[in-house]
Amino acid sequence: MAGRMGDATVHPLGWQAADFDLEATDAKRYRLADVRGANGLLVMFICNHCPYVLGTIADIVADAALLKAEGVGAIAIMSNDTAAYPADSFPNMVEFAATHRLGFPYAIDKTQGVARAYRAVCTPDFFGFDKALGLRYRGRLYETSGARPKPGARRELLEAMRTVARTGTARGDQAPAIGCSIKWRD
Repeated sequence: MAGRMGDATVHPLGWQAADFDLEATDAKRYRLADVRGANGLLVMFICNHCPYVLGTIADIVADAALLKAEGVGAIAIMSNDTAAYPADSFPNMVEFAATHRLGFPYAIDKTQGVARAYRAVCTPDFFGFDKALGLRYRGRLYETSGARPKPGARRELLEAMRTVARTGTARGDQAPAIGCSIKWRD
């Protein structure tokens, strides 16, 4: 059953990940098959300027590293309109990736087609897939207070994706991601 998150219809659990072919900050191109892990995949929509991303990026990087050790691949995708938001330009993405030592590809979605296919609504927005690339988690990193983690918050994304890596499923109680809206072109 499809749900609603903000104004966008959310893909139902089980939805098959849409393929992509995107340029990343490491000067390589990535497709879905290049980033999937043996036990799953985490697709994240982030950007350089969002205070919600900036407030959680260290934990995003740490959790992706922990998940990589458990066979879950990861990719971050930036889909914002860079003409209207130059802080999200590709050169600034390269700098952001280096500054925050991203251990996963950081790719640009110039056409915004990938964000539309995934029905991404904000930054950060997280999509967790099982090893067969079926959607199992669509939610937040953890509960926040503004753009910062709430003290003592459960690591919801990490817990869910560890369960997906082990069992292929995640709990049904998934809280939606909160962040800045994707900056769509007119």
